[in-house]
Amino acid sequence: MPLPLLALFFAAFAFGTTEFVIAGVLPQVAEGLGVSIPNAGYLVSGYAIGVAVGGPLLTIATGRMARKTLLVWLLVGFTVGQLACALAPDFVSMLGLRVAIAVLHGVYFGVAMVVGIGLVRPEQRGMAVALILAGLTVSGIIGVPLGTAIGTIWGWRATFWAMFALGVIATIAMALLLPRGTGTVAAPAGLRNEIRVLGRQQVWTCLIIMLMLMLCQFVPYTYITPLLQEVTGIAPATVPWVLLLCGIGSTLGVFIGGRLTARHLLPTLMILPALQAVTMLIIYLVSPFPIPMIAALFVWSGINFAIGTPIQTRILNWTADAPNLASSLIPSGFNVGIAIAASVGALMLNAGFDYRSLPLVGIVSMTVATLVAIGSTVWEKRSASVPPGAIQKA
Repeated sequence: MPLPLLALFFAAFAFGTTEFVIAGVLPQVAEGLGVSIPNAGYLVSGYAIGVAVGGPLLTIATGRMARKTLLVWLLVGFTVGQLACALAPDFVSMLGLRVAIAVLHGVYFGVAMVVGIGLVRPEQRGMAVALILAGLTVSGIIGVPLGTAIGTIWGWRATFWAMFALGVIATIAMALLLPRGTGTVAAPAGLRNEIRVLGRQQVWTCLIIMLMLMLCQFVPYTYITPLLQEVTGIAPATVPWVLLLCGIGSTLGVFIGGRLTARHLLPTLMILPALQAVTMLIIYLVSPFPIPMIAALFVWSGINFAIGTPIQTRILNWTADAPNLASSLIPSGFNVGIAIAASVGALMLNAGFDYRSLPLVGIVSMTVATLVAIGSTVWEKRSASVPPGAIQKA
């Protein structure tokens, strides 16, 4: 395993942790900045919008910059941003800082994939992509629970001080381990050709499924801490352990989804959302009972990330002739969904719904996802269409 890939993995871990740890300390952040918990949830949606909108724009603006130089500067910005978050005086400044960091996040993953693939032999490219993406799931196992525990014990600002230290380490690792001249930018396919791929039904139907998945995942997850404390009756000190278990489930889901996708992509894309709809119903029913609720959340986390694999694989297959668009389409699509999901949760809570009602959104969204996946599969088989490439993920 080349050491530069470990630097890319560690940076992905840092970005993943800072994106998702906010859910673990949301009540403390809300209290510290003088806003309600539902309004504090906009820190999640704001971050997602920064990734989805600002990331692709900054990627275009920095297209001619040396890849190592760009990655190092992205991490410098990440580190300074964590320091500023730790010192943020009010909610507005905190929101602005989170959006700025999110823009760097959006650029990082598009560039890191290109660099990572260039560091290994062709037959190892799937492994390189998987390792970088694993930084996100490992952040759920280690970074988010640890950051939540730090915030619970020493206050939410301590969480961002810890993220600042993580950024320093990631920046040094990237500067020392990544060779100069690594990573090349793919030749542009032409703006018209790249936009044209959005008209392929396999692409836009996957984007719909992606949105439904994010509603299922992030409407509850944004408010997972108050949901567990107020509905399930779990003590604050136990919440990080529940998040740890969810992170383990997510990581298992990545590997399970990868194995299923490699063998049966379309059946996986149809069956897993249906299973998740059932899981969301179970979560709603058992939410007042700690042990069944924790078990259901473990399964929910695993299926969430298992579904993500066939979605990404199908989009990559059907956008192989527009690689620049594909590299930004997936993180942008996921984060648009996250932003909408966090906002939907806030609107529901502000409208008077309680935390227990949040999983009901997932039942509806996963039912829609199942129907869209079935319709897309039938459409594809009737048209006998063939993808422009066959990019498969490990």
